[in-house]
Amino acid sequence: MKKIAVLTSGGDAPGMNAAIRAVVRKAAYHGIDVVGIKHGYDGLIKGSMENLDLGSVGGIIQRGGTHLNSARCPEFKEAAVQQRGIDNMREAGIEGLVVIGGDGSYRGAMDLVKKGFPVVGVPGTIDNDVPGTEYTIGFDTALNTVVESIDKIRDTATSHENSFIVEVMGRDAGDIALWAGLAAGAETVLIPEEDYNLDDIVARLDRGAARGKKHSIIIVAEGVMSGSELAKLLYEKTGKETRVSVLGHIQRGGSPTARDRVLASQFGAHAVELLMEGKSGRAVGIRNHQVIDYDMPEAFEKNHEADVSLYTLMKELSI
Repeated sequence: MKKIAVLTSGGDAPGMNAAIRAVVRKAAYHGIDVVGIKHGYDGLIKGSMENLDLGSVGGIIQRGGTHLNSARCPEFKEAAVQQRGIDNMREAGIEGLVVIGGDGSYRGAMDLVKKGFPVVGVPGTIDNDVPGTEYTIGFDTALNTVVESIDKIRDTATSHENSFIVEVMGRDAGDIALWAGLAAGAETVLIPEEDYNLDDIVARLDRGAARGKKHSIIIVAEGVMSGSELAKLLYEKTGKETRVSVLGHIQRGGSPTARDRVLASQFGAHAVELLMEGKSGRAVGIRNHQVIDYDMPEAFEKNHEADVSLYTLMKELSI
């Protein structure tokens, strides 16, 4: 290959810039030109492209967000629109594409593969919800952001002797809530993958109060319900008010952690290697500390599963 392209799609995630940098510099090392496609699939169909060289990606490894920007593109589901994107790339001399994003981005990538265009996927999403890989780019940074926020909220909860509900991101996957709950010592965590029992939550609060505990932290993933909805349910059950803190998009921002930078660098470089080997329709991931690749459909045809052992441990330690 003489020229490849890279785009970021879906929600931004800290570490995407490190992955872009790795793609460009790995390709440059092997004498391959790289084109950056702006605004994801929307930019692909509009022909919004820029040449990326070593200087283009200098000083971005520590930056959150994505240098190439991202955007939703519902019309990319249409076959004619997909073909337009392929035509734009071929006209620009592009022979392969690296797509950095989550399962929705991978679906778009597979549509291009089915039309004969070589694509490799790199998992970039804070939700850590791409099957086939143990970790995605951005998860570790988001997790640390949430834990730091909960630590600060606990200071206020302790000072005022209040219970707080912290709502975190996770529409279909509860990894942020689960890992943050265990790391921050939350009393209760609600995730989409596990059923919850309101009486059990109340019992935990009562047990804490019985031994003199005057505050508690409850973490709820947005896919279960909103923090305000949970506060209302608890008030109806106990007559006691709880404070609600919604962390929102702060979880997506910030400088990526060292772990996310290393992971993104490994993933981006491996994606280039796969294209150089003539492989397509593959997704990059990590299992047992080893960077691997697998058939891309596995990433969206299977359902994300939470680590039940962590959930069990969290409940045992928050007794």
